[in-house]
Amino acid sequence: MLCGKLGKDNKDINGGKKIEGTVVLMKKNVLDTSDFYASFIDKMYEIAGRHVSLQLISAVHLDPETGRGKLGKPAYLEKWVSSATPITAGDITLKVVFDWDENIGPIGAFLIKNYHYSEFYLKTLTLEDVPEHGRIHFICNSWVYPVKRYKYDRIFFNNKTYLPHDTPEPLRKYREDELVILRGDGKGKLKEWDRVYDYAYYNDLGNPDKGPEYARPVLGGTKEFPYPRRGKTGRKPTKTDPNTESSLPLLDLNVYVPRDEKFGHLKLSDFLAYAIKSIVQVVPPEVETIAENPPNEFKTLEDVMKIYEGGIKLPKSLIKELEQVISWEFIKGLVPTDGEGLLKFPLPEVIKEEKTAWRTDQEFAREMLAGTNPLVISRLQVFPPISKLNPQEYGNQNSTITKDQVEKSMDGYTVHQAIEKHRLFILDHHDTLMPYLPTVNSTTTKTYATRTVLFLKDDGTLKPVAIELSLPHPEGKQQGAISEVYTPAETDIEGSVWQLAKAYVVVNDSGYHELISHWLHTHAVIEPFVIATNRQLSVLHPIYKLLHPHFRYTMNINAMARHILINAGGLLELTVYPQKYALELSSFIYKDWNFTEQALPADLLCRGMAVKDSKSPHGLKLLLEDYPYAVDGLEVWSAIEKWVDEYCTYYYPADELIQRDTELQSWWTELRNKGHGDLKDEPWWPDIRTRNDLIKTCTTIIWIASALHAAVNFGQYPYGGYMPNRPTISRHFMPQPGTSEYAELESDPDRVFLRTIPGQLQTLLGIAVIELLSRHSTDELYLGQRETDEWTTDKEPLAAFESFAERLIKTEDNIIERNNDKRLKNRVGPVKLPYTLLFPSTSDVSKAGGMTGRGIPNSASI
Repeated sequence: MLCGKLGKDNKDINGGKKIEGTVVLMKKNVLDTSDFYASFIDKMYEIAGRHVSLQLISAVHLDPETGRGKLGKPAYLEKWVSSATPITAGDITLKVVFDWDENIGPIGAFLIKNYHYSEFYLKTLTLEDVPEHGRIHFICNSWVYPVKRYKYDRIFFNNKTYLPHDTPEPLRKYREDELVILRGDGKGKLKEWDRVYDYAYYNDLGNPDKGPEYARPVLGGTKEFPYPRRGKTGRKPTKTDPNTESSLPLLDLNVYVPRDEKFGHLKLSDFLAYAIKSIVQVVPPEVETIAENPPNEFKTLEDVMKIYEGGIKLPKSLIKELEQVISWEFIKGLVPTDGEGLLKFPLPEVIKEEKTAWRTDQEFAREMLAGTNPLVISRLQVFPPISKLNPQEYGNQNSTITKDQVEKSMDGYTVHQAIEKHRLFILDHHDTLMPYLPTVNSTTTKTYATRTVLFLKDDGTLKPVAIELSLPHPEGKQQGAISEVYTPAETDIEGSVWQLAKAYVVVNDSGYHELISHWLHTHAVIEPFVIATNRQLSVLHPIYKLLHPHFRYTMNINAMARHILINAGGLLELTVYPQKYALELSSFIYKDWNFTEQALPADLLCRGMAVKDSKSPHGLKLLLEDYPYAVDGLEVWSAIEKWVDEYCTYYYPADELIQRDTELQSWWTELRNKGHGDLKDEPWWPDIRTRNDLIKTCTTIIWIASALHAAVNFGQYPYGGYMPNRPTISRHFMPQPGTSEYAELESDPDRVFLRTIPGQLQTLLGIAVIELLSRHSTDELYLGQRETDEWTTDKEPLAAFESFAERLIKTEDNIIERNNDKRLKNRVGPVKLPYTLLFPSTSDVSKAGGMTGRGIPNSASI
């Protein structure tokens, strides 16, 4: 017997008071299946007397010898041996009975020791009928490894919330010790059971030991290549370059992140990672030469449609190679087939209702407002557009677009009148790309730096009136740019040229979207916040509890990305135009990143898409009223801001409490000086001295991790799954008059178009990836949802969170109503694809997952 038999009033036969507890945990698993070998060994350990023990920790009584809360007597999990291990990974419930010691008093935490062979995932401990307290609930959600793996005790606190100075004295050292453990000592290679959060440069992207072509610069730590920090692994340097961290084998996905940051067993990304890593192992040798020697080309748009309607035959040799490294079921998950090697993908939404509407100028422009990258378009306030590049270094980079070229398509307006009436807009990728074009175009891609000028029509839609394609001057960058301007046309050779000009614009936009809007501005910039929060804010801290749901799985998906997606020779380099210079280009753009401008209202003001107006909803007036991303986004932003305001006001009724909060101040100092250390001296960093500072900062963090990421991620396949609509690479420059290519453009424009954008194998690989990236996992938690309703014991924050969820559900109704409003032509567009990327899905509790084109997950986890 591990505990005395209970009688009435929870007393044992000797009259001692007993406290019953219920533990919910999950045994070790492999993907979504229980690890029966580990389970069997654990039962043997139990029989041999090696149990799992728990000890209660007092929140009021100090142990004079340790200066910490008194420990109760050990109690042990019961019936481990007799508990059935489920076939599929899932929760089991076990009992534990504690001897009650009046000298312990109120319980603030518990200590757990695992004397088994293997780890388990501890979810919760619930105590019933605790004297003077009733029920006490502990939310743990942590992997507990055998005691031999730790040099410290595992402590879990109850779900109360304390500022540092309010922490009960007996719990303070436990609180402080836990943070020291999580920071680590900065030494050695980190193991899976380590719980260390630390910083490192992006020095793990290259693999120079594999060959010089796989060498990549270290990103972060220098003025030349600034970058956010990533999670440290502690792996040894490569043999070739001591500054580059060694890589794991491609089939080894055990890149270190703290175990509690890893995907849960239901996370679709587990499957995603295994599937992608296997196909990448086989495909790169073929893809690397495809631009120069393509084995298969799409000759007509009907050929492209076979991907969705009939399928494309995979070479048998490729299928056999794939089967050697991964099961056929997984192959079908990555590249859906009919079982006979026919690649067949779901029909993307952009061509589901109208097969050719994607080619219209209206849809081309609409996707700048309601597509996958609605973050770049800005209001044109000076004509012709001017460059911000240093003329001493880059020469004259100002636009060559003339008034005569644009005014013929401006419905009678002059340029001056259109600017005055806020009717001219621009999608400007010129300054972003021009400095890197000589490098990028030294690869197999042939890319322009583009400017697209657009006019706002009376019906609220935009139409492009000019596209400028620019290249560096052949005599050197100080000579400026060589530019050609194209204007709209629908027929003959001029119409074909115009379609190609739009494709070059979309190539710019697609690359910027994947590298900057998606990877850099959500995944990469948020990881330092994840690390700093875990290093400096206790789990008892209110800001930790506020932000923690928005960091779920981010470190894991980023580690996977560094291993197989953005690494040298990885999927991004194979399918997006900057190729081997992709991450180097993102470092160049990070130099201009500004945290405060990531707030949606600040971003809209910065791009000239809105002006301040106290009478308008959200304090802003949109100058382009039918801007679906901005309209829906401001509603979501305001809901987040109000929730954060109510939450922070509860815990910080006075600014003085913020200033004396040692953990909070350490968190922000470390985030600025270490996490984003390359930009630490920028003047825009806010000081967290007032509640208003804190509210703005936390709202921006939540926005980046949730809504901003959703807006740029989950539309990738609906819009980009049809590669002609969102090409990611251009393989040839614009055909020039008098050449054979120009003659072919006149006789067979679609063939030239398809030969310019990604070829067949690049297309298949690219859309296979974005199809999986566009899916929600079955364990998704959306904005306004939490894993449990008992994340805090404080009633006011719980009520505020419930109101937050209600506001988001109201936003869902408003989005549906706007999408049904025929006057709002940018909501659906010629392709008849309603804008739902900022539909919160707070009301969705189905756990169905899948590619829905809607839903704002709490975190950037895919």
